[in-house]
Amino acid sequence: MKKYFNKIAGVLTPLALLTTVSCVELDETIYSELSKDNFYNNKVEIMQGVLRPFTHMQAWLAPTGQNGFYFHSESSADQIAWPQKGRHGYDGGDHVRLHHHEWTDQEPRLRRAWALMWEGLGYVNAVLEDLESVDYIAAGLTDAEMESILSEVRVMRSYHYMRIMDMWGNVPIVTTVGTPVNPENSTRAEVFAFVKEELEANVDNLEPLSQELVGRVSKAAGYAMLSELYLNAEVWTGTPMYDESINYSDKVINGEGGSLNGSMSLDPSILGPFNNQNQLSPENIFQFAFSRQGGFSFGWGGFFSGYGNMSRALDVTYSGWNAFVVTPNAFDAYAENDLRKKDWFLFGAQTDYNTGEPIMGTEEYDGQPLDYVNNIRRNSEGATGKGSMTDGEENSGARFNKYRSGISDDPSYQENDYVIYRLTEIYFNKAEAIMRKNGGTATSEAVDLINASRKRSFNVTDWSSAAYTASTLTLDELLAERGREFIFEGKRRTDLIRFGKFTTGTWWDHSPSDATKALFPIPHVQISLNPNLTQNSGY
Repeated sequence: MKKYFNKIAGVLTPLALLTTVSCVELDETIYSELSKDNFYNNKVEIMQGVLRPFTHMQAWLAPTGQNGFYFHSESSADQIAWPQKGRHGYDGGDHVRLHHHEWTDQEPRLRRAWALMWEGLGYVNAVLEDLESVDYIAAGLTDAEMESILSEVRVMRSYHYMRIMDMWGNVPIVTTVGTPVNPENSTRAEVFAFVKEELEANVDNLEPLSQELVGRVSKAAGYAMLSELYLNAEVWTGTPMYDESINYSDKVINGEGGSLNGSMSLDPSILGPFNNQNQLSPENIFQFAFSRQGGFSFGWGGFFSGYGNMSRALDVTYSGWNAFVVTPNAFDAYAENDLRKKDWFLFGAQTDYNTGEPIMGTEEYDGQPLDYVNNIRRNSEGATGKGSMTDGEENSGARFNKYRSGISDDPSYQENDYVIYRLTEIYFNKAEAIMRKNGGTATSEAVDLINASRKRSFNVTDWSSAAYTASTLTLDELLAERGREFIFEGKRRTDLIRFGKFTTGTWWDHSPSDATKALFPIPHVQISLNPNLTQNSGY
């Protein structure tokens, strides 16, 4: 399916001209006569329409260097930071303000996140309007096929709204492009009800997950969205809906939504869901089908890779901004015998992949061996203590190594997909819902669900002491294990809010913040442009 998706996605440029407005005059091309009335002539062209919002979603959801949902969700939480490192990375102080929860309604990156996410929603609405008027019989589709395609687009719209609601809470509900011109806020509960209704009405029309659905919205993906939606219902509406979360978690776990490779099951390897053939992982549910061979690889380098000197450490052709680092408290949360601590991070002395020679620093440690350390402070100047967001150096903090591109001559080099949902998360969702229904106490079923995932992270000889019991798996420990398991996956802010820790917690260079910081502000420019928008409390 990945090759098919690449073929479809690779020819989306003409479609983009149908769904965007530009003031730039274009020279006449073969596309200049395209319109919705003469474009959707066959299934391939219809699928180009369906996939256009999906390709745009990569910009704001995946960690590809854009300032969208991922950037704000991780930078404002307790595991990842982008500290200033000498002369690099201050960037007007925006990373510092995010970590300290001191952002305002005039943040450029937050303005960009709003624009990216609402633009994506506009793509969804535009395509849905187009497809609802298409003569699909003439295009060679059956009633059932078209119903499934329309449901796929509506579920995609629901997912956009779930993420927008997560960040901003009280936002407009818009289902028609340009109408109304200045929409009013809906309450978060109203947005939740819209998402719930759209998902419930459409999810069972989706096709089951299979290799043919890699890079699309399957029934399993829809069930996973509902599992998450209901898990967060108490935060988002004030009403707990844990039975509903358990119900949809079970649908995923039992394979009712299909599966990617064999039966729906956990990957036996902690690297399997993220490697460069992860379209084959039996636990992956919903993912972006990135592909270097297809012309659009998963470019995590900007956020997560070091400068050019670090390319030799992994024998890769990409490098990055030396940006995100792991906070000391997050790295310390792993036991020394936890295999995730060894396999998901770069830490300690960095060496050339092929020769074993030391990688040399280029900034504070210019000409000296580069050694990633578990602190963020000016060690080169003799500093001690915990450091701060403005005291980093080129070697500060453990680094990302969860996704592995393979070395540069690997036949599958940079073929990694970005995973949005995987089965492990559904196990965690169900376990948490069970515990919350049980007054915060773990049942044997909840323990078994978490241990099934955790067991992969320890050698057989260490497992007996690492396994949870009903007494050791508290809600606080569940949050800690959730952090260990889903680090780098763009979920931490949402989890901290649900556990009541986002504005009350203390970590590394962060102190408790005002409760209003559980929502981001609507960007000031949007309030100025639309007089019907009401700003969130506290801004």
